[in-house]
Amino acid sequence: AGDALDAPAGRTAKNKRIVAIEGVATYSSKNFVVHTELSAAEAQELLKRLETMLGLISKYWNRPLSGTIEMYVVKELRHWPAGSIPPEGWASVQSGGGLTMTQKLSLGTAFQAKSTVYATADRGTPQHEAVHAYCGQTFGRTGPLWYSEGMAEMGQYWRADNTSVNAHEVVIDYLRSSDLKSLNEIINGQEWSGDSWQNYAWRWALCHLLANNPNYATRFRPLGMGFLTKQEVSFEQTYGDMAKEIMFEYGEFIRHLEQGFRVELCAWDWKAKFKPVKTSAVTTSRIDAGKGWQPSRLTVSRGDEYEFSVSGTWTTFKGGAAVSAQGADDGAGRLMGVVLRDENGEYRLDEPFELGTFGSFTAPAEGDLYLRCRDKWVELSDNKGSLTVKLKLKDKGTRLPPPKEEGDRKSGSDKEKPAPERSDAEKPNE
Repeated sequence: AGDALDAPAGRTAKNKRIVAIEGVATYSSKNFVVHTELSAAEAQELLKRLETMLGLISKYWNRPLSGTIEMYVVKELRHWPAGSIPPEGWASVQSGGGLTMTQKLSLGTAFQAKSTVYATADRGTPQHEAVHAYCGQTFGRTGPLWYSEGMAEMGQYWRADNTSVNAHEVVIDYLRSSDLKSLNEIINGQEWSGDSWQNYAWRWALCHLLANNPNYATRFRPLGMGFLTKQEVSFEQTYGDMAKEIMFEYGEFIRHLEQGFRVELCAWDWKAKFKPVKTSAVTTSRIDAGKGWQPSRLTVSRGDEYEFSVSGTWTTFKGGAAVSAQGADDGAGRLMGVVLRDENGEYRLDEPFELGTFGSFTAPAEGDLYLRCRDKWVELSDNKGSLTVKLKLKDKGTRLPPPKEEGDRKSGSDKEKPAPERSDAEKPNE
């Protein structure tokens, strides 16, 4: 897929059949005119998806579409005679993608723009190209490559009131199995529109993270509007003081990427204050079942022993039995710990380890201790409850007492759904 601004637009046909091409018809909705050899039912379903997506992106960018978007959606090129589609559009469709061509006329500080889309008739390409067309007609530009293509990819996946990952499986498999690209490679790499679906995957993942993670979302929307309205903005100016945190969370996002993953539930709390203890002082934190790693507020020292006492219960699926920090027999719901280290200007995670309700542990590394409820990353949204965690140095002052009320430990067989067999990779660092 690609986008070309200030290029000649294709011919226009509104609300009538293209009589020169047998089998190709024109279908219209409020904001789209689609020429295609799809069946009437398929064309209407496409128009419905396009209108739904347009409503979502118009709301996100807070601008209604200017004009009507014209689209040529091709199922098989053999039905389209030579000359019916411009050569650039033909080449893009032939390669399995699409192209948006926008003709722009500047009128002083104002402008008029008309976009025409040429796209293969798969599930995502028409919607991807429609995002380019919306930006071209409404703003007169689509922004820098990483933003333009990343947001267009988001456009084909967006659903109303649902921020969870909804990408193609091939995209998810590719990202999880590849070496992580740096922010600089994605944002400033020597790439071009329509270069490869793999590069599009990285751009989508970065935009999805920035748009949905509460640590970065409040800056991302103004940054995008700055790109689209030709302001003096840049990624470096906007996120320069957060680049280390973004790169870390981006890596964690890719590592745990699955259908249904929700970035906002797994956002790291970078504002939490941590401190080491060398006395008998007790550190207390509250850990929610429905979030990812959360701050214990304790900085641990490698080799030191710490006591813990954890009260409260939580559940790991809707209608499930409440369990304590010890979790169920299959391990679900157990309180887990991990040490976040800051080494050479980069954040690194040590290996996660099991805690439970009451006992002690030896710190495996120097850094800040984070805690979470053991559950699959894509199943956090239905978790309920929280635990109160108390931590202190072992053998300093009075020992921590066991919690007064500890939830009964439930067997995995008592749950409404059986727990799937866990791989070694999932076992303690899900």
